[in-house]
Amino acid sequence: MIRVKMHEAKTNLSRLAARAAAGEEVIIMRGDTPVARLMPLAAEEKPRRQPGRFKGVFDLDDRFFEPLPEDELEAWNNPK
Repeated sequence: MIRVKMHEAKTNLSRLAARAAAGEEVIIMRGDTPVARLMPLAAEEKPRRQPGRFKGVFDLDDRFFEPLPEDELEAWNNPK
């Protein structure tokens, strides 16, 4: 953990952000009082895609694959 004065933090923000991204904690001081902490963000973990995870959840009958009626097709192809 390092402590820096506000003026030094403003002057060297890019370097301090790089140090924080590397895992170091940076405390920004106003005089002798700590006012902010610069630390790395936790990486967002994206959920893994899992093929077939909804198998059996939805039941589609043969009507699903039939063509749409003409008026509905017209509405999809020519929205107002």
